[in-house]
Amino acid sequence: MIRFENVGLRYGTGPEILRDVTFHVLPGSFHFLTGPSGAGKTSLLRLLFMSIRPSRGLIHVFGENALALTPAGRAELRRRIGIVFQDFRLLDHLTTWENVALPLRVMGKKESEYREDVTDLLRWVGLGDRVDAYPEILSGGEKQRAAIARAVIGRPELLLADEPTGNVDPLIADRLLRLFVELNRLGTSVIIATHDYALMDQLDAPRLVLYEGHLDLR
Repeated sequence: MIRFENVGLRYGTGPEILRDVTFHVLPGSFHFLTGPSGAGKTSLLRLLFMSIRPSRGLIHVFGENALALTPAGRAELRRRIGIVFQDFRLLDHLTTWENVALPLRVMGKKESEYREDVTDLLRWVGLGDRVDAYPEILSGGEKQRAAIARAVIGRPELLLADEPTGNVDPLIADRLLRLFVELNRLGTSVIIATHDYALMDQLDAPRLVLYEGHLDLR
């Protein structure tokens, strides 16, 4: 599903943030991405989502050379990926329910086909009483849960999550982890970037560890 070969990344003329990163992700796998602050976890997720280009190396996503794709081709592949950013990126003019339902609307599905699924998922992540709220009145943790629900509602082939439990209490973090595990059981490959070792210790999943620009699989 994902293949990196000797990938390097630098911003502008600065030093390389990632150096000779080589790894692959199989369909249906589950990985944690970890490492100290500033190690490049968010940058690696952005490369996986094809929102930035590497300085060198090769990246294949769903069997396609990501560096050779047209903008339209990259957009098409991104529709198969669910992503949770640290800044959430909810649309301010949409309610919580509408934000979560947006990927399904983009797919061309009718509201009658997904209304119950969206409502059930919001209830599961603890937002059952916030379906009509707009992002400006949501707390940071509520925005995070809405962003996660939006990322998983379409059952993407690949899920990328950047510190998805960083603003929630342990009970909600456990519930979100179970959501990711269930999505993985249904066939989605999952990569979760996190500093939370207690969260990682709950699951026997391989860890992609970034340190000083290099990546190791443990």
